[in-house]
Amino acid sequence: MPGAKPALSALRAQIAALEAGTRTPPPVLPFGDPRLDGCFPAGGLQRGGWHEVGGSGLEEETGAAPAAFAALLLRPLAAKGAVVWVMRRDDLHAPGLMGLGFPVERLIQVRARDEAEVLSVLEDALATVGVAAAIGEAEAPDLKAGRRLQLACERRGSTGVLLRRRPYGGPAGPRGSNSREVSGSAAQTRWRIAAAPSQPPPGEPGLGPPRWRVELERCRGGRPGAWILEQAEAADGPHPFRLVSQLADHDVAAGEPELRLVG
Repeated sequence: MPGAKPALSALRAQIAALEAGTRTPPPVLPFGDPRLDGCFPAGGLQRGGWHEVGGSGLEEETGAAPAAFAALLLRPLAAKGAVVWVMRRDDLHAPGLMGLGFPVERLIQVRARDEAEVLSVLEDALATVGVAAAIGEAEAPDLKAGRRLQLACERRGSTGVLLRRRPYGGPAGPRGSNSREVSGSAAQTRWRIAAAPSQPPPGEPGLGPPRWRVELERCRGGRPGAWILEQAEAADGPHPFRLVSQLADHDVAAGEPELRLVG
């Protein structure tokens, strides 16, 4: 059959690479700083998988700081295709995304009726041609839903973010605190995000770039970490974040004046 020999040769090459332990490393989104990239087994946030991002306290309801972090994290992928954002509430602030440099013309917003529909639409979006990344707002999927999301990411090489949010004024989900462990075990990484005080440039009044207190709670094959990150200036290069300080024992760096929330 025409084409059979090249296909067989390619298969033999893949088998040989596996036997030699020379598998091609997965594509990643690097942060551009070895203090962050060193936490990931492939030197950056793995693409072709999904990641869980959440906040604490009031952020579990509003999701402002986690949403801003997720949008900036996926901003480089918007140049490669559409970004689908699946939500249960129509409170996504497009001007805030524009302030982060996110190309809103690449954004597709979808309103879902309940969490089950959020996960279903997110799964479909991740497996759709032309979609580079997708974000879904939900409390937390179970292990089965998490595996379905991973398979959808692998199908097209797209990157997903599960943005943890609970209803306004509502209690924690029925699965309680263990839900993070269940869903997080299927995700490539699990993050906890909070707003951090911004710092204006020396000698300049007002606010500086938005900052986040970022905790990488879990990384498959890697190690956790905690940092203060801020939005990088265009002159700093292609990476959307700049590391301000590395946190020890998850303590927030002190002595930074004003607070800026972006979302």
